[in-house]
Amino acid sequence: MTNGARAVVLGATGQIGRAAVRALTADGWEVTAVSRGGGRDAGWPQEVRALALDRNEEGATAKAVGDGCELLLDVTALTPAHAAQLAGLAGRVGSAVVLSSAAVYEDERGRSFATQNEPDGFPLYAVPIPETHRTVRPGDEDYGTRKVLIERELTALGARMPVTMLRASAVYGPHCRTPRELYFVKRWLDGRRVRVLAYGGESRFHPVHVDNIAELVRLAARKPGSRVLNAADPEAPTVARIAEAHDEALGWDGETVLLDGPPPEEAPTVGSTPWSLPHPMVLDMSAAGEALGYRPVTTYEQALPETVDWLAGQLRGRDWREAFAKMAAAYDPMGDLFDYEAEDNWLARRGR
Repeated sequence: MTNGARAVVLGATGQIGRAAVRALTADGWEVTAVSRGGGRDAGWPQEVRALALDRNEEGATAKAVGDGCELLLDVTALTPAHAAQLAGLAGRVGSAVVLSSAAVYEDERGRSFATQNEPDGFPLYAVPIPETHRTVRPGDEDYGTRKVLIERELTALGARMPVTMLRASAVYGPHCRTPRELYFVKRWLDGRRVRVLAYGGESRFHPVHVDNIAELVRLAARKPGSRVLNAADPEAPTVARIAEAHDEALGWDGETVLLDGPPPEEAPTVGSTPWSLPHPMVLDMSAAGEALGYRPVTTYEQALPETVDWLAGQLRGRDWREAFAKMAAAYDPMGDLFDYEAEDNWLARRGR
């Protein structure tokens, strides 16, 4: 079905792009892998063409597409200008798949990820969240509003260029620049067996492995359409289960201390992890099954060992802020992810 058809992947050397290039080439696509550095992944077949381009330079995206292609995958569309770039390719691109985000959703009181740091600002979503759930309004104010704008602009193209938007949640896998799994892997490397989990360890922030996203891309490429679909793993484990899964992958026994409710005001880093939400965020994946025949290719427990191995290799002998500068920039304003002193003081006050 796809033999000889050309696919162009923008952002090919990111964590999602690498997996998608592998999946598309395995499905018979002739892939041009576009990135700023023009690099290659060791797992790609030799026939993958690597191209160095900065999509923010005028005309760069059109240059990548050239005379045309049957599929365009864009994992780096972040701004209204990027949406305009893609819309301008209608007529030269058979269909497109573009990464969006679960950050587009808001609750009945208008709360979203953009309000989560405000008092009582974290959204209370339906469980699970279908694609028909309300979203923030489109605009250029923040990450979520920009993603909605991109969704609206591109799905409106209709038959001129069918676009599948994939609303991904907490993405994980090798080559992530902001890996949530770092929280437990670094503790293991530091010999830190105890971990405190807020909200009774019941927080649920739906993860999605890059291989499951790649499978959605593969299927959407085979069955083009103008639509928005969630992208998530088959299950949304609690943060307590995620901690246990890390113990299993790492082959050691950590001790979990559960904290009822949020992190303490006097020590706001205690009990806080990258999955620690006061209310669950769980995506409904039934629409992807109905529209594409999607079935996940992996689970969190199955995929975690590879992620853990990659993370450990990146961390050994390096400061985590150096190894994952984007992660540090995102979390440092909220406090040190690894403030062991504050945690020890909190545990000591409770006789631990």
